[in-house]
Amino acid sequence: MVTFIWTIQILSSMLLIVLILLHSPKGDGIAGMGGASQIFTSQKSAEKGLNKVTGIVAGIFVLCTFLLGYGIVG
Repeated sequence: MVTFIWTIQILSSMLLIVLILLHSPKGDGIAGMGGASQIFTSQKSAEKGLNKVTGIVAGIFVLCTFLLGYGIVG
């Protein structure tokens, strides 16, 4: 069980790094990459979806950290 939680933690940490790097510091977010702001019909919905996915992955990462840190599993 501990190996499974470690695997989930490592995968979520790598995914979290990628998702955070997708956020634009200028506020354009994913729609501003490469000047492709016209590709998305709604920039705000693309950014909102990216924020939601980032929050879910961050929650999974924190949960795994608590489970491993407090020794609840194993």
